[in-house]
Amino acid sequence: MCIALHPVRNGLILAALLGLTACTQEMPQTWVTIADARVNKATFVGIGNPGDSVGDILTFDQPLLNEDMKEIGTNSGSCVRTRIGHSFQCQWTLTLDNGSIQVAGREHDQGTSTISIVGGTGKYTGISGEMESVNNNNGTFTQTLRYIIE
Repeated sequence: MCIALHPVRNGLILAALLGLTACTQEMPQTWVTIADARVNKATFVGIGNPGDSVGDILTFDQPLLNEDMKEIGTNSGSCVRTRIGHSFQCQWTLTLDNGSIQVAGREHDQGTSTISIVGGTGKYTGISGEMESVNNNNGTFTQTLRYIIE
């Protein structure tokens, strides 16, 4: 809701609602998905030193599930190791029947990561927000998206 303040006689202020359709944003939404890394395991490409090393690449194309563990799309992307035993810099796409959502940011090996939602297509054109990614330590990642679509 937009509120404009206008001076009136005797110095009083009157709040008036103006242009509601021009400045109304949709309410933030929350959506939980599960990336199933148990299926089509990620491919690890070693660059340089043997074992886990800076610059190594991780690629993946795995099922994307809803909270009921039903397949709703794919979770596909790549990551570059930036800190050994700690984190990767990643970008990936959640592909669904009605569009896609692109995300990018630092994915920690353990715990919770906060990733930027950088764009979308189809139903998700104009999306912005962030995704919280949690490694469940069982081959799945819980991805909680908090977003608006303008």
